[in-house]
Amino acid sequence: MNLEQIRRDTIGCADKLFFNSAGSSLMPKVVLEKMTSYLYEEERLGGYKVSELQAGEIAGFYKETAQLLHTQPENIAFIYHATDAYAKALSAIPFSSGDVILTSDDDYISNHLAFLSLQDRLGIQILRAKNLSNGDIDLSHFETLVQRHKPRLVAITHIPTNSGLVQPVVEIGEICKRYGTWYLLDACQSVGQMVVDVQQIGCDFLSATGRKFLRGPRGTGFLYVSDRVLQEKLCPLFVDMRGADWITADTFQVQMDATRFETWENSYASLIGLKEAVRYANQIGMQTIESYNQQLLFQLRENLLKINSIRVLDRGSQLANLLTFNVPDQELAVVEEALVENTVFYSVSELSSARIDFAKKKVDWAIRLSPHYFNTLEEVEQVSEIVGGLQR
Repeated sequence: MNLEQIRRDTIGCADKLFFNSAGSSLMPKVVLEKMTSYLYEEERLGGYKVSELQAGEIAGFYKETAQLLHTQPENIAFIYHATDAYAKALSAIPFSSGDVILTSDDDYISNHLAFLSLQDRLGIQILRAKNLSNGDIDLSHFETLVQRHKPRLVAITHIPTNSGLVQPVVEIGEICKRYGTWYLLDACQSVGQMVVDVQQIGCDFLSATGRKFLRGPRGTGFLYVSDRVLQEKLCPLFVDMRGADWITADTFQVQMDATRFETWENSYASLIGLKEAVRYANQIGMQTIESYNQQLLFQLRENLLKINSIRVLDRGSQLANLLTFNVPDQELAVVEEALVENTVFYSVSELSSARIDFAKKKVDWAIRLSPHYFNTLEEVEQVSEIVGGLQR
């Protein structure tokens, strides 16, 4: 991996310590160049004509994203953001009153809110699998719940937004396959920072965003759907003319591929930008990215665990490039002021977005640091020193 070239491609990393790729990362400059070039063409020719002329580039998005996930282009849909992709997947599940959704204590806030909305509107029951003492999901308890309650859907967040925990998604997929349960995976924080292979995972749906570790533009994302979903003709509740053909006055027929989850109107400049971001990651290689990211995480975590004045909050047998910590007896505003003064870019997770996890940890907030492959080990040392001085 040519780190010097990557940093030259990443203009935003030159004047700051950017540790917020779990929030919204820094785009490679080629992403912006491709998007602006496309928009200039729209200015000159109009959107319809440009999408015709750029059909090959547009098709490239599906090919690059399929390569990223180890699947086929027909299994990929472009969606404007991950929550929209997740909602479309949820709306495709044929729920009935009394059906069960099995999830975890560590799922994303918007996913929990969607489950609660389904509970209020359709009478869906929500079950959450227990965690082991080390933070991992209890797979034995999880399978017992599947056996006992026969959930219509298993919904898991691969890496929680408020923790570096990596869930055992392959093992969960094996359980879902044994019992024929639909499996929805939120991969917002994993796609782009580690290898994600949908064939190994065995999920039926996977939602992801462009703006995080994939380093794409905001307002972009995608949905993977399995062959099983396509064969059983699951489609979103509100399909449009991109996703289906109007056959007679009272009937329609969905598309045979994942475009049934798309809408006809698209920001193709945004799609082109996301395609370029995915291509950039594919060219480096996700195994290479993951290996280097693990070096960054290991060094950052080792450093912060030595600082007595802070509390590192992440627990689990496998941890990702997302580290959270709290400073006991310190006001959040004071901590943030010190980080901002030292040009550290970070995120804050608050109790309102992690009700179950933070209640267990007895914290109201956490600072989230998320290095990525354009960062250096020297930057890790700098951030560690700054964090170490928070209560001196």
